[in-house]
Amino acid sequence: MAISSRTQTRRVPNSGKHQMTVDEFKQWLKTFDKNEDGRISKKELQEAIRTSGGWFSAWKSARGVTEADVDQSGFIDDGEIGNLLEFAEKCMGVKIVPY
Repeated sequence: MAISSRTQTRRVPNSGKHQMTVDEFKQWLKTFDKNEDGRISKKELQEAIRTSGGWFSAWKSARGVTEADVDQSGFIDDGEIGNLLEFAEKCMGVKIVPY
């Protein structure tokens, strides 16, 4: 299970989760913005979940968008990405660490 992008990741020895700072997580997630509209759709989040080795990516991506999408636009914009941090730790094999 590898999270690949320009972002350098570190491993937590016991949990197997990839460690990232909040900024690294935001940069990594933006690599899935295929249409470059500055927002993450359910389909783009599904691809991020798949890439991180997650199962049930369609269900999890729908849940992630519902949890993070404060304005209920159906997309996660730049201001809402921070709302995904807890979701990422539970469902995407990521551990958010301080700088």
